Amino acid sequence: MKKKILIIGGDPNSINSEIIFKSWKKINLSIKKKIYLITNYNLIRDQLKKLKFSIKLQKVKSLDEVFKNEYLKIIDLPAIYKDPFNVSKRESSKLVTNSLDLAHKLCVKHKNIAGIINCPIDKSLFKKSKIGVTEYLAFKCGLKNNSEVMLIKNKKLSVAPITTHINLNQVSKRITKKTIIKKVNTINNWFIAKLKYKPKICILGLNPHNAEFRSNSEEKKEILPAIKKLKKNKILISGPLPADTVFIEQYKKFDVVVGMYHDQILPSFKTLFKFDAINVTLGLKYLRVSPDHGVAKQLIKKNKANPLSLINCIKFINKFSL
Repeated sequence: MKKKILIIGGDPNSINSEIIFKSWKKINLSIKKKIYLITNYNLIRDQLKKLKFSIKLQKVKSLDEVFKNEYLKIIDLPAIYKDPFNVSKRESSKLVTNSLDLAHKLCVKHKNIAGIINCPIDKSLFKKSKIGVTEYLAFKCGLKNNSEVMLIKNKKLSVAPITTHINLNQVSKRITKKTIIKKVNTINNWFIAKLKYKPKICILGLNPHNAEFRSNSEEKKEILPAIKKLKKNKILISGPLPADTVFIEQYKKFDVVVGMYHDQILPSFKTLFKFDAINVTLGLKYLRVSPDHGVAKQLIKKNKANPLSLINCIKFINKFSL
């Protein structure tokens, strides 16, 4: 039986309805049959009207209901609003967390779900500060000690930060031999299990020029010992390489570049590939992906949003729905 694909509508004050519409027009009928959108029915309907976009929508109460293939199936959740593109922070937060909670519950309960795609969400909507969807779903899955991995990937390259959505002054405290080994093993195992090949991985240092490997540096104390241990475990790993030059040419030799923090690797990756990437969370009980961009409030109602990343998410997760 072909598996379902859940899409979470995400932040209502965003370009999400626009990229959903544009993606829906690009994907084929066989994929449309599998998609269920979790959001407020009236909200997505009113947003599409304001954008002058037309999609046939249908409320559903369960994943077993069957409707005409050209309808976008909506799992309806409550939301109160006056302006569909200016929903209060309180209502937006409730809709986002309820959507994530329902998607998590469905994925854990049902085996016929390929995974979750969540459209962009403003992190300020989470009650706990300094977390994103990656950390929220990791908590829901019972993961501890930041063992989840945020992998940004396309057909040419993947990148992953050891730390994710934390302040820069907290990064060095989180760079430990144990954490590096755990996350690199998660990456390696996921590639083997899901993509059916063993990846070539390079790991970056934390400090400029790897701190010349001074005895008190994170490179000497934590990163190098982690690499030595991973090599003993037959992981195809190189490094630590200096972050300031790896994205000129060296990255082409590897499948995955592992950095120490979010903005060490993401700016260079996005400069190279722009919207041609997806965000995958590794280590959860199910597959979760999302577009590799934010809510882009400055583009709301301007019909300028690029749907490529969401289209790539749908195509990627569809591979696991067959």
